[in-house]
Amino acid sequence: MSLNAAITEQLRSLVASEGLGLVSTELMGSGPKSILRLVVDGPDGVTLDQCAAISHQASALLDVEDPLVHGYTLEVSSPGLDRKLYSEEDFKRFSGHPINVRMAPSFRQHRTVAGELVGLEDGVVSITTDAGDRVDLPFDDIFEARLEIDWDQMLKKRKSSR
Repeated sequence: MSLNAAITEQLRSLVASEGLGLVSTELMGSGPKSILRLVVDGPDGVTLDQCAAISHQASALLDVEDPLVHGYTLEVSSPGLDRKLYSEEDFKRFSGHPINVRMAPSFRQHRTVAGELVGLEDGVVSITTDAGDRVDLPFDDIFEARLEIDWDQMLKKRKSSR
């Protein structure tokens, strides 16, 4: 089950009023233990205060619209460091970054692919693996893609900024 387009658009406008973009709406679970997660992001990231403000406003909007027939928990969060890539724009935006891709079960050539994201063109995601091979994957067959975090590089940056 997902939110209808009109409610999603209202949420998108609400998030935009805070200077952020609505990256994704995710509805997980079923019944009263469901979680409705709004993933938001901005050019400079997301603050806790922004998430709280959006949560307060979205809660009021969802109380009025009442999109689900049962109770749920509303979460508003940033995509995080190991963020999922949701859209074709994400695959273009994060070219040059390390990535881990899981393919749909129906895709038989590769189950998972890790490496550097080259980009997306004409519905095909290109990745250069650690072995130096280029792998082209159909965007529509990607089950989940996440940025990989290079913790060694992050720690080096942190040490040099002290």
